[in-house]
Amino acid sequence: MLKQKPLAAAVALAWLGVAGTPALAQNDAGSTQMQTVEVTGIRASMAKSLAVKRDATANVEVITAEDVGKMPDKNLADSLQRLPGVAVRTDYDEAEKVAMRGTNPDMSLIVFNGHAVSSGDWYIADQASSSRSTSLSLMPSSVLNQAIVYKTSQANIVDGGLAGTINVTTRKPLAQKERLSGVASVGASYATLPGKTAPDLNASVNWKNEAGTFGFILQGFAEKRYIRRDSASRLAYGTSSGWDVINTTTMKGNTDASLAGSGYKAADLNGVRLPGSMSTEFVEGVRDRKGGMFSLEFKPNQDVDVTVTGFTSTLKAPNYGRLKAGAMYSMLLGKASLADGATGATAPNTVGAQGQQVFASIRNPVIVTETTMYGDQLRVLKSADIMFPDGTPPQYIGNSEGFYRQGARATSSFLDLDGKWRVNQDLTLRTLLSTTRGVGKTDYDQGLTYASFGTGVSYALAGVDNAPYVKYYGTGARPDQLVVRTISGLKTTDRETSGQVDGEWRVDKGWVQSVEGGVRYADHHRDSARRYPAYHNRDITIGAPTGTIPWPSDFGAGLDGPAGWDNTGYTFDPAVLMAYFQGATKATSDQYERRIASELHMRERQGAAYVMANLEGERWSGNVGLRFVQTRINADIPTPIPAGVCLRAAPGQPAIPCAAYPDAITTSGDLQPVYDNEPFKNNTGNTYYFIKTDRRFNNWLPSMNVRYELTKDQILRFGASRTVGRQNYNLLGAGFGSPTCDAQGCRVTGPNPDIKPLTSDNLDASWAWYFSRRSMVGVDLFYSRIQGYAKTGTTGGATIDLWDSAAQAMKTYTVQTSEQQGAHIAGLELSYEQPFGTTGFGFTSNISRAHTKVDDGRPMVGASEWAANLGGYFENDKVSLRLVANYRSEYVNSSTAPAPTANSQGLYSVNGVLMPTAPTMAAPVTTLAFNASVNLTPQLLLTFDATNLTNAKRAYYRYSEEEQQKLDVSGRQFYVNLKYRF
Repeated sequence: MLKQKPLAAAVALAWLGVAGTPALAQNDAGSTQMQTVEVTGIRASMAKSLAVKRDATANVEVITAEDVGKMPDKNLADSLQRLPGVAVRTDYDEAEKVAMRGTNPDMSLIVFNGHAVSSGDWYIADQASSSRSTSLSLMPSSVLNQAIVYKTSQANIVDGGLAGTINVTTRKPLAQKERLSGVASVGASYATLPGKTAPDLNASVNWKNEAGTFGFILQGFAEKRYIRRDSASRLAYGTSSGWDVINTTTMKGNTDASLAGSGYKAADLNGVRLPGSMSTEFVEGVRDRKGGMFSLEFKPNQDVDVTVTGFTSTLKAPNYGRLKAGAMYSMLLGKASLADGATGATAPNTVGAQGQQVFASIRNPVIVTETTMYGDQLRVLKSADIMFPDGTPPQYIGNSEGFYRQGARATSSFLDLDGKWRVNQDLTLRTLLSTTRGVGKTDYDQGLTYASFGTGVSYALAGVDNAPYVKYYGTGARPDQLVVRTISGLKTTDRETSGQVDGEWRVDKGWVQSVEGGVRYADHHRDSARRYPAYHNRDITIGAPTGTIPWPSDFGAGLDGPAGWDNTGYTFDPAVLMAYFQGATKATSDQYERRIASELHMRERQGAAYVMANLEGERWSGNVGLRFVQTRINADIPTPIPAGVCLRAAPGQPAIPCAAYPDAITTSGDLQPVYDNEPFKNNTGNTYYFIKTDRRFNNWLPSMNVRYELTKDQILRFGASRTVGRQNYNLLGAGFGSPTCDAQGCRVTGPNPDIKPLTSDNLDASWAWYFSRRSMVGVDLFYSRIQGYAKTGTTGGATIDLWDSAAQAMKTYTVQTSEQQGAHIAGLELSYEQPFGTTGFGFTSNISRAHTKVDDGRPMVGASEWAANLGGYFENDKVSLRLVANYRSEYVNSSTAPAPTANSQGLYSVNGVLMPTAPTMAAPVTTLAFNASVNLTPQLLLTFDATNLTNAKRAYYRYSEEEQQKLDVSGRQFYVNLKYRF
């Protein structure tokens, strides 16, 4: 296992924009007193952040945007990762999803101005996921006014943040000092790996009338950058492309004779784990983010304040992935198993000169013993030559493919109305109405896969952070063969409308200062659908590309690949791929292109009511409250109907009624072909109908926070609460799949609509010493006991009646789905920041440890035990400099929304050792970023930002570092901007 040596690290700073006082809605702690303080620069913004943190009753972290361009961060996730206890998932050197205190991103709730915000994902695999995590790649840092990270809960915070809640507020027009002010920024980004430059534009203007009763903010942004990611991995397709074990009974080429001189007998190889393939791949694309924000505020007097805020952002991200992969496991089995289960033109077996099946053999094996993350001992084939017998004609040895994801994009938007009315000196009412919508869409995920032929493959796994060696032999003697074409489109839509009313009644009797109460209702929808165009012909070679483009000569330079490794490959121009599929596909109908088996349709209604008392005594303050939450979930679960029971309508034709299943959807194609000049078959393939579910879940959420002043500068806090988090959508509403009947009975994978929301009982104790201005040292201790953590790939007793085609009869199938279990988290956070006297120099640092444990002993998905930050800065009237390092320890890198069909909690037998199924682990990574700002004039500012300065490699492995899985490098990013402030 990796030695954990986390950095000491640092609280993120306040930055970007001019601060105002956020509206105190249901999601803002009523006891958190936030005042407008006119300050600029790194040091002043740090002082304000610490002041908010110090005065808050709850245990919070704060980022305050005070001066545009003072942090090397391009979106909100970049900034949040610099706070203690916060970690992020990063794609292509840009932080995207936020996790808190050793949990995965699904357990953290991010709200804007107190309400939920829907966001889309730009990458098709994330679009297909049903995660609840919010992607912040659509949120540029310039929209930020203030972000408050609630580590302890209280009754007036919106429910759903199991691990914590992050409330991001945008600026308010009347909080600005000048009647007319703004900033315009013009610049460019440069990415070293693709070697391309792109524009970077941002502008905002703030105006208010002379009376200070009405004002507006308008902002627009257009930020573009090019991306490229080089990878070495074991990703591939076909027979056992993942890790598996050697079996000389089926891998008949391995004999004592073939191993002569190696020191091994054939029996010694049985049970040894080997990678089924070795691959190199790279992705190129663009991230083109455009959007804007507006805010209108009307405050006719001191008692009424109404603000309307709107935001929209679109991220266009077409991307092109290429892969070259070996097929070592298939070679050893004598199988010509090609991509997606396709086979060669003649037979599924490799064939020699005499027509016999040919098996590759393992030569020059190097076997090591690994200690898995569970403490078991296993053997791994660290390196070998996988070769066909001498003189054998070229055989199937792997695949080459290119997939262009045309029209990949994500959008996010919201509109909210925030109103405050002070009825009298004792009663204040607030209301918050909002609507939000996010879409992740890929018009066409289109690609071609070619089978490669040769005489053998050599490989050698390296250290976890170095590229493995791979080399192919005898290629080119036989042309590559087009074996698979794939095209589909995907759209996932997430939307919510919500409203809430809150009131605060000032009491001032004894310890009770005020009482708050409120109600909230939200109507949330999640829909996802994939569409597959139809082809004209069966023959996939018609119109196939002929010319190829070699991979870039610098591919893999940042991976530290070994001498002599094969880092070459071929691809096609994206225009060529698009032209091929335009010619190969034909229009049918929107209904016929549906793939109902993979659709997701969810509706979730959330209702809540709360009451909370704000308390204060001598040297102490606090709150105690109770929140009631009801979650009502409706899911449409796609359920298969046996082939031929319901007849399928031809494209564009009316639905054919089905007496056996009146709700059957007979107009969808569900991957059934409709070729030219071939009669349409209306009785093949499954049709589907939706089983509709309706479930209600009730939760009571008590909370308490106490703040005590040991001295004027030393603050103790204690918090106790119960929080709730809702399960990922696919656990509740995914379709049924993989029906199997054997001697043990019939089984099918599927959802569990009865799975309850997660709850967590939390304790938090902290001490902080604010020993001088902009200085503090703090210690946090926390513990959470989670109930309802998903245990996927299990059998929970649910059954469904489905047709068994082999027996030609209906049978009862046990549903393999999700159950629930417990988990706990115990952790420690340390923070320390301080300027160096009056020199202008200073530093920030923090380090956190969160030890997570699931009841069945497996690691929690997405949970890093260690996270840390270390930053140094210098600032005077002319220059501002900042250098920040961020560290995150290893974590399970599986999707944050594992499907119920995945055996993520199952057991796997390796050479007689029964152990949990191996997750993919992301290895520890440290990144470095830099910012410099120079005041050319009082109004003109020149900024320079650099991210991923060390060009960090991101490594992944399986049971241990001996099972290297993947290695990525994305290059450095540089930004130069000229900003004019008025």
